[in-house]
Parts: sequence; C-alpha cells; structure tokens
Amino acid sequence: MNITIVGTGYVGLVTGTTLAELGNSVYCVDIDEKKVEGMKNGVVPIYEPNLEEMFLRNIQSERLFFTTNLKEALDKSEVVYLALPTPPGEDGSADLSYVLKVANDIGELMTEYKVVVNKSTVPVGTADKVSEVIASKTSIPFDVVSNPEFLREGFAVEDSMNPARVVVGSSSERAKDVMSKIYQPFTNTGIPIIFMDEKSSELTKYASNSFLAVKITFMNEIANYCEKVGADVDKVRLGMGSDDRIGHRFLFPGIGYGGSCFPKDVKALIKSGKKEDFNFQILEATENVNIAQKVILVSEIEKYFGGSVEGKTIAMWGLAFKANTDDIREASSLDNIDILLKKGAKIIAYDAVAENNVKKLIGDKIQYAKGMYDALEDVDALFIATEWPEFKNPNFELMAKKMKNKVIFDGRNMYPLEVPEQNGFYYKSIGRKTISK
Repeated sequence: MNITIVGTGYVGLVTGTTLAELGNSVYCVDIDEKKVEGMKNGVVPIYEPNLEEMFLRNIQSERLFFTTNLKEALDKSEVVYLALPTPPGEDGSADLSYVLKVANDIGELMTEYKVVVNKSTVPVGTADKVSEVIASKTSIPFDVVSNPEFLREGFAVEDSMNPARVVVGSSSERAKDVMSKIYQPFTNTGIPIIFMDEKSSELTKYASNSFLAVKITFMNEIANYCEKVGADVDKVRLGMGSDDRIGHRFLFPGIGYGGSCFPKDVKALIKSGKKEDFNFQILEATENVNIAQKVILVSEIEKYFGGSVEGKTIAMWGLAFKANTDDIREASSLDNIDILLKKGAKIIAYDAVAENNVKKLIGDKIQYAKGMYDALEDVDALFIATEWPEFKNPNFELMAKKMKNKVIFDGRNMYPLEVPEQNGFYYKSIGRKTISK
C-alpha cells in the first residue's frame, strides 16, 4: 500500500519507518527542507536505539521516501497519517493548529478518496474537527480515523514492531477495511486490533498515558513515605508488583516523570475536563506531586552542605528525561540545573546523547564533560539524573580519586545500597535509607 506520513518528528519518523518495514511504500512529508535533505541522505534526525538500521534498510529498498511536497505525496497515496505536534498552549490545552492546517491542505489538494489517519495525540472530538475542515474544502469522499500511538521513547522500534495492541477509531466500514489491511502483518501474529468509535480511541491515548503518570507518581509518594517510616521502597515495589493486578512496570521511584507525552497529556486531559465542567482531581494531584518530586533532592543537597550550595560544584550524570533517548523535554535534569544555578552552584554535566540538545537550550550556563569520569574532577558531589546503562556499574575507586567529596545524590536508584556503602560513599537515593560515610 502507498502511505503518506505528514510530520517527521518522533512519532512520524518511527511510524513511517515501521510501515515501510511492513512492505508499504511510505512518503514522509515535512516542511523543513534541511531536515528532508538530510533524511534523503540517510541522516536520522532523532536518537532512538535500532531506528537507524531500519531507516537505512528501507531507504535502500526504495520503500521509504522524503519530500517537502504534500501534493506529490498525496497523489501517490491511499492513506495519509497525520503525525504532527500538538503542544500545550498557555492554558494547557492541546494546540491543534498544525493538525487543522494540514487538514485544510489535504482538503484543497486531494483528488480521490483518502483515509486520513490521526496519529497525533489529540483531545476527544478532534476527528470531527478534522472532518469538518476537510469537508469544507472538497466534495470528494474521505474518512478520518483515530489511530493513537503507544510508543515508549528508547523502545520505540521494539514497540512499533511488536505492539501490545492496535487501537483504531472509525465509524466507516471502508476505512476499517483499509486499516485492517495495513495492520494485517500484526494481526497475523496474534496482535489484536481493537476497533471503536473515534472519540473513544482519542480518549484511550490520554487515559493510558495519564494512568501511567498516576502510577509513577503514586510510587513516588510511597517512596517518600518509606523514608519517613524507615521502609525500603525497593522491597515494597517488589511486593506490590508481584500482584498481577498491579504488575512491575512503572513502579520505579525517582525524580518524577518528564518527556514529550506524560506532562503534556496529563495537562491536556485536565483542561479538556474543565471544558466539560469536570475536574480530574486525581490528575491535578498527580501534576502537583510530580512538579515537587522532580526537584526533591535539592533540599537534601543543601542539607548535606549545611544549608547552602553556593560555591559548590555538582557533577550531573544524565540530561535526557530518560535513558536511550536524546529527548530533554520536561527533563528533571533541567529543573534541578535551574534551581542549583540560582542557588549559586556550578554544574558539570555529562550525557553523550542529549548534550547537544541541552546546549541549544541553555548554552554555556553549565559545563559539559567529555566522559562520565571527566565530570567528576574535583567536584563536591554527584547528582544522577538519568538512568543511562553506562552509569550502572561505575568504577567507585576511580570516582573516589576524582571527587573532592565521596557524595552521591541518586535520583534514579541506580545502585543496591550495599555498593556505595562498601565503597565509603555518602549515598542519598529515593525511598531508601541514606548511607552515611
């Protein structure tokens, strides 16, 4: 099948590459000429494990193409996926201007029946709005389908090729038939495709992400309570997760959630609720708790240094909001950097993947180290903000030699408590006892 993907951000590029891998001819459209030219030459504009290999394979197999010309792609395609940004507006609601602008363009340019698939995360009722915009520009028949993505950054290729389920919202039998054909390689292997109405499909994405945000935040609350009563959150987490009604995933405590989805989607669902005179009280609490959780270690750092971090040099391992991505949107590292700098500390950071994105955002407000151990040279403490695999088994002996103080504030609970203790480090993590030297 011939398919157009409009938008080559995280969702669009992974979706387009996956659909090409499934044997389709995919035309990826983006208005950024430089980006499109780079992709034509095999340059992957985002970091995602295993994406580059699949990307290059499908370019070489002539199944994956890139263009800035929407009409050219539309004329070749039966199906058009919208993978456009829906950033939060000033009031927290999702900004649909990109989606509706492209819907308008499709209406003006289409010459035959199309299935327009909304892959972007959008509020309930967006499919209706897209349909209205297209219909205002053409009398040619079309269908608008909701088909939300459920990709985890860092595992997007794995998730895209082995999804837990495919959700499709459509009231058109013709469109359902088209979508069934696209996803037949998945359904042939037992992966379910769940058909529902468009509004339920749109809400499924928001509800899923918001529930996971609640789950993370609940575990962070439990972790903070563990510290008050002397319990160990790792033990509690294992005990809870062994109940198959709860499961082990998203129970890892830390310094809050971030990224492109959870903060935006929680905020958007809260705002959507208010428009219907409905208060998502649990989501409002989740959002407030997460804001505080992201910087919960700052007070612990201040306490360790007698109430002030002024003049102290803090090494920071990790800048991305999570491991295996270069995404720094809503990253806890940035919140902590901002506060620590305002309090007079100096930051030396290391993140081999996300460094350039941080440089573009805050420039030389902090220093950047070439390696994880280079960041530790004569520092007063280490702050771990991202759970990159290379941080999991460090050389504590070398760390001790480089650091002025053997002090670690771990926002991701990277180490069993006995490890820093055996190496003589002061070690403060989340929801567990503090190891004193």
